[in-house]
Amino acid sequence: MVAGAGLVALVAGVLVLLSFGARYRVGRLLAATPRVPVEEALAMATSGTRRYVRVDGRLDSAEDFPDEHQRPLVYRRRRLQLRRRGGWRTLEEQLEAVPFEINEGLASIAIDHAALDHGLVVLPRESTGTAAEIPERLPAGTPLHTEARMRVDQISSVEHAIVLGVPSIADGGAVLTAGLGRPLVLTTLEVPEAMRVLGGGRIRAAAAVALFGTGVALVTAGLVWALLASLR
Repeated sequence: MVAGAGLVALVAGVLVLLSFGARYRVGRLLAATPRVPVEEALAMATSGTRRYVRVDGRLDSAEDFPDEHQRPLVYRRRRLQLRRRGGWRTLEEQLEAVPFEINEGLASIAIDHAALDHGLVVLPRESTGTAAEIPERLPAGTPLHTEARMRVDQISSVEHAIVLGVPSIADGGAVLTAGLGRPLVLTTLEVPEAMRVLGGGRIRAAAAVALFGTGVALVTAGLVWALLASLR
């Protein structure tokens, strides 16, 4: 019974992790992908070596554009979303982006920003309300009490970033992009903070850790109990 309770806790932990969706996979990649210098990523792209790697450095662009606070941006994604069945459904998406790269020392490699989706991990800017406040932008019949939000994810050209991807050659130049069945990932946060953003806060992540810890402890206790009983 003790081991069975442990298995139930482990299954519950797995279900909590699955509730993260694609974010769980992005978190695993951030934690496990090997880091290489930008120069090595450039050499891999030139030689045709296909590997999924992590590159750290500072972002830069010759074509950045200002936000409302005059910060130089290279990427901005606005999403109008509605709360449906416990999750957020995107109704509208507006994207502004210019070519940008990541630098380390004198070496730089371009980022395939068109491949960014769930792999973009930044601190979002959100404005929340209800459907009653923006009925003209929503499908007919949407209940007026439905939660709505405008989420803005953006990248500045003066930030330090971590980028995960496959070095490749595109349009005559080296670029980091999605590949080998894995997404392009870019975060301007340190890994622990990025994990918290991906987990949607600390409570759900802490719940998963607690369930796994409890499950392992109970299964171990049950097996030890059974072993001792068999020796009597």
